[in-house]
Amino acid sequence: MLPDTAMVFAAGLGTRMRPITDTMPKPLVRIDGKTMLDHMLDRLAEAHIPRAIVNVHYHGAQIVDHLRGRKNPQIVISDETDKLLDQGGGIKKVLPLLGPAPFFICNTDAVWLERRPAMPAMIAQWRPQDMDILLLVADRVGSVGVDWPGDFHMDDAGRLTKRRDNETSDFVYAGVGIVKPQLFAHVEEDVFKLAPFFFEAARSGRLHGCRLDGLWLHVGAPQAIADAERAIARAR
Repeated sequence: MLPDTAMVFAAGLGTRMRPITDTMPKPLVRIDGKTMLDHMLDRLAEAHIPRAIVNVHYHGAQIVDHLRGRKNPQIVISDETDKLLDQGGGIKKVLPLLGPAPFFICNTDAVWLERRPAMPAMIAQWRPQDMDILLLVADRVGSVGVDWPGDFHMDDAGRLTKRRDNETSDFVYAGVGIVKPQLFAHVEEDVFKLAPFFFEAARSGRLHGCRLDGLWLHVGAPQAIADAERAIARAR
């Protein structure tokens, strides 16, 4: 089975983006005239992913209003207004909607320029017999807005291993992945993080990476907006 649904994480508090996010949710911050949420949803539409589940919490009504009437992909809102569930808990809440097929996970603070379409490349690379999770990864050096020493090493077979605390690594997680829903089937907690599932898959050799053929723009803080827009302008 191939992915036909995406889980789009739009519920976070956006604390690093303050003061912009004092009055609006981070996914609605605009980069080059388009909200970061729409940058991600447009990528999904281009990859022919028909449905996106978008979770909301902080200023959630603004996101719901913004998405009203959007047809491609079809939007399903997962309301976390009463309790923020973190990314893992957000997935667990919508497992009945996801079904047995693998699904995309998407952060909304990742924007990229691509030479080869990234999401179709991930679908083509997906091998469920060898992988539990496939992450889009970008070159650390040259990416815009990367102020940390990397996330993963990648071997010749595409397997990812976690960077140790005293190391640098060549690759950063680019905010998009393909994940098997079965990984979450027996989790009892309602609120939990997603990253430990990456690291467990890495330990068992079942975390793989798809290298972005393009330029990754991490927009995590206000100063990164101008950096991202300059990079987009240079690419035109």
